[in-house]
Amino acid sequence: MKSADLVVTDCEHLLTCRGEIPKRKNNLQDVGLLEKGRIASLGGKIVFVGDESRFKEEVRLNENAVVIDGNGLVGLPGFVDSHTHLPFAGTREEEFVLRLKGYTYQQLAEKGMGIQTTVTATRKASQEELCTLCLRRLDQMLLLGTTTIEAKSGYGLSLVDEVKQLETLQELDKIHPIDIVPTFMGAHEIPAEYKSRKKDYIGLLIHEMLPLVREKNLAEFFDVFCEEGVFSLEETRELVRAAKEAGFKIKIHADEFSPLGGAQLAADEGASSADHLIAITEEGINKLSESSTVATLLPAVPFFLMQERKAPARKLIEGGAIVALATDFNPGSSMTESMLFVLQLAVFTMKMSIEEAINASTSNAAYALDMHEGVGSLEVGKKMDLILCDVPNYPSLVYHLGINPIKHVIKNGKIVVKDGEIVAN
Repeated sequence: MKSADLVVTDCEHLLTCRGEIPKRKNNLQDVGLLEKGRIASLGGKIVFVGDESRFKEEVRLNENAVVIDGNGLVGLPGFVDSHTHLPFAGTREEEFVLRLKGYTYQQLAEKGMGIQTTVTATRKASQEELCTLCLRRLDQMLLLGTTTIEAKSGYGLSLVDEVKQLETLQELDKIHPIDIVPTFMGAHEIPAEYKSRKKDYIGLLIHEMLPLVREKNLAEFFDVFCEEGVFSLEETRELVRAAKEAGFKIKIHADEFSPLGGAQLAADEGASSADHLIAITEEGINKLSESSTVATLLPAVPFFLMQERKAPARKLIEGGAIVALATDFNPGSSMTESMLFVLQLAVFTMKMSIEEAINASTSNAAYALDMHEGVGSLEVGKKMDLILCDVPNYPSLVYHLGINPIKHVIKNGKIVVKDGEIVAN
């Protein structure tokens, strides 16, 4: 008999998202549905997933075990948000209003707004202030069902301020229930003081920032914005190869506004993911489809920027690419912490099925962070990261808009959100 210190009984629908990971093509449709399913854990690790009869045969509850009645609830893995820009200061409502009047993202950047606005605010903020801001955002994410995130620097663009952002993430990971995977993104933009000396800034990234971030063990991934007016394809390749040599895993902001070939480069360099892909070419789709590089789609970005063009999710899925979803939470182009909203946008604006969107927000998103052996699906041996939603069935997660259905959140086998409220540590 297996022992358990927590069990959830009789979920109307329990979506395990188990099976071969990453999920491609038709496998992306399989959410591992169990009706009236039970799930149990011990010490934060799942020890049982199945039906009532098997549970009674295989599991013994510890004396003080927590039992949650899942009747009338839908359970699924905690969302994995594999692309966020969490540690920033300031907001950009003025810029947002100008966009409503017709200005484009690129036009605002030319005016010195955009990323540079957030860089100025983030440089001014102390690490303590940044930590306070991020804790509120992490609480929102947790209430919305996210249990694991990736978080990028990139609003410091100097050695001191990039380290400040990454050290903030390191501290947050110690004190907040959400698991945080840090990414160094000093190559998010060219800082104003280096606008006429881009080569010097690239040299600073390669010879000073990358070695220091690695020495301090502040980031697992390196990311670069491969885009017209930011880093060219050749500059991106130079930075990526330097980062790989320094021991970082790679992500690339690729083909967001211009079809530069960032997706192909990501696949060629063995990047963990190529993100955005709104302007991806057929060649890029083919390259990703033949690779293990994840196509991370961010549907809240074209929605927030009011763009007609969307990432070609259907072509990527049908071609065989590994597709994941993420918020791209940031103050300029996607001011949302909600993975459920992103999941809904994927269905309504990119023609993904509900099942595809769920897997892309859980198991495949975990794969994009190289965390799929521990999170992203509900399987024996993995972390007990579970969200319980007050909806009658899983299609209602997309069907019923404008609400937060997350009732309980379990992280590492502990209830961290109960009846829609964060449980004090």
